[in-house]
Amino acid sequence: MASERSPLLQDRRERGLSTSSSINGKPKLGPMEISAKNRRAILAGIWIATFLGSLNTTLVATLIGSISSEYQSANQASWLGTAYLLATCTFTPLYGRLSNVLGRRGANQTAVFFAGLGVLCCGLSNSLPMLIAARFFGGIGGGGIFTTATIITSDMYTLRERSMTQGIAAIFNGAGMGLGGPLGGYISDRWGWRWAFLIQIPFFIVAFTLTGMNLHYVTPGKGKSTKEVLKRIDYLGSATLFSAVGSLLLFLSYKYNEEMSFSSKPVIISLCCGIGMFIMFVIAELFVAPEPVLAPFLLKQRVPVLVGMSNFMVSFCNFSVMYFFPMYFETVMLTSASTAGAHLLPNSLSMSCGSMFAGWVMAKTGRYKVLSGVFGIFPFVATIMMSRLSEDSGPFAQWFSIIPLGFGNAVVVQATLIALLAHVDRPTMPVATGFGQLFRGIGQVSGVAFSSAVFQSLLYDELSKRITGPDAASTISRIRHSSKLVARLEPTLKQYARDSYGIALRRVFFYAACATLTAYIIRMAIPDKNLDEEELPVRRSSKRHSIHRRSTGNLAAASLPVDIDSQRQPRMQSPERMSPNEMEDAIAGDEVNSDADTASTPTLQAQPIRRRLSTYSSTFGVEDLEDEMAGSARQ
Repeated sequence: MASERSPLLQDRRERGLSTSSSINGKPKLGPMEISAKNRRAILAGIWIATFLGSLNTTLVATLIGSISSEYQSANQASWLGTAYLLATCTFTPLYGRLSNVLGRRGANQTAVFFAGLGVLCCGLSNSLPMLIAARFFGGIGGGGIFTTATIITSDMYTLRERSMTQGIAAIFNGAGMGLGGPLGGYISDRWGWRWAFLIQIPFFIVAFTLTGMNLHYVTPGKGKSTKEVLKRIDYLGSATLFSAVGSLLLFLSYKYNEEMSFSSKPVIISLCCGIGMFIMFVIAELFVAPEPVLAPFLLKQRVPVLVGMSNFMVSFCNFSVMYFFPMYFETVMLTSASTAGAHLLPNSLSMSCGSMFAGWVMAKTGRYKVLSGVFGIFPFVATIMMSRLSEDSGPFAQWFSIIPLGFGNAVVVQATLIALLAHVDRPTMPVATGFGQLFRGIGQVSGVAFSSAVFQSLLYDELSKRITGPDAASTISRIRHSSKLVARLEPTLKQYARDSYGIALRRVFFYAACATLTAYIIRMAIPDKNLDEEELPVRRSSKRHSIHRRSTGNLAAASLPVDIDSQRQPRMQSPERMSPNEMEDAIAGDEVNSDADTASTPTLQAQPIRRRLSTYSSTFGVEDLEDEMAGSARQ
């Protein structure tokens, strides 16, 4: 039996107060109290899903040629990427809130389910519109996978430990992004592009099963009714954001893919709708939505805004390169789809190394500023090198020019994520994570859409300069609609097409260089911070850990500060709400009074600390989105 002087927690639990509770006689452990085996199983589930989500963001980069050639619509094939990213940037911010509504497990499994179902529909689609719709459906879950994985990791580790754990997680993210192109091209060349989607289904099932069986820890919170919870989801903000970004994509498609004039109705309507919806989105977030996806209080804080701007530019650069780098080798160097995709492998390896390196350095030093400053310039160097590629470039330039891009961006992503989390309160972390992912998602879709518009416009202009004659319009249209046609053209037309593709693609890489340089300049304003400052100043000696359980097995009420009201019974102040100084006072006070006569002090009835389950709900009811302990987007 535990004595009054025996420590309540050991090992990892010594870092702060316990979050465990007992429901229906069964102990419920907090995220930092679960076993190492349980923690590894949870990480395996979310990391497999992270790999698959990242894989699907770049998978179509080397499938576009095969898909567009089958459906004869290469100029519309960019929608395969933008549809997925449109859904990602629209729905990703909601998962920060859904993690508090459905619980960590419910939100993560919802994301995995939608992502897997979208991939299955892609493999079974029989038309380009159906395939684009399936990609959008998969994007609804794809973005949520990253957000929920980050939140779950934040639950289970301290900030310094999180830097290393997030570094390992980023290996799966980087591997998925880097391997999407090579695997897609390899599978497409041998078994057809549909199998690039269908082969993923068993892995989605494994990820879903692992989290379903192991994600059962509890986090602080209290319950309210389902109606109250659902009312606080930002439906208006999500709808206006979707409409604004979707209208912008339509404008770029009409103007640059379809070569419509600015005076045409579709161009004018889509542009006006985009501007109008964006204004409505801002108004909804600032004044209307009870839980806005674009948290207004974070917009008033320097570091979250700077991190968001950096995320936008970094993602813009990354996806501009990811979607068009393989095309360079397929159309200019005339390689196969699998060989073109293989040129992304060095990027994948460098991203994994960069993620691990960044996590290791931050875990060792507790700092991130110098890391981002030194390695953040690497992507700019890489994109400048890519913008200077030519048909005569040697193997080194073709294969290794992308390496600094992957390594530098991986370091930057890890450093900025930790910087963001280090400058917000722990209860705000789910909201802040969704905030950062929102800018990243908009940057991803903007990078693909803008790059596609620039590419198609320049390609049309360059082909028009070189190809003339009575059938010129038809020939130009065929070359633009099917990138695989370039290798089969007669020698003169083939050279014209290669030159035109080369100029257009190099311009895309140059704009990516401008974006990443802008991101670097923005990050210079992010201040450094010691990652150990989050830790409570509680020493690891037994004298400093005299927070006990009474003989009844309940948390000792005398160990905690209390709010005394003459009109009602004293209640415990929640330990998660205590400042470090209050924690010290509580521990010291308990140490001094532990041997005193218990009859000389008021007997305080300990109230049960309600817990927000990582599953859907507890005996206390459905989980509340607005609970103070879980963080609110409107403070």
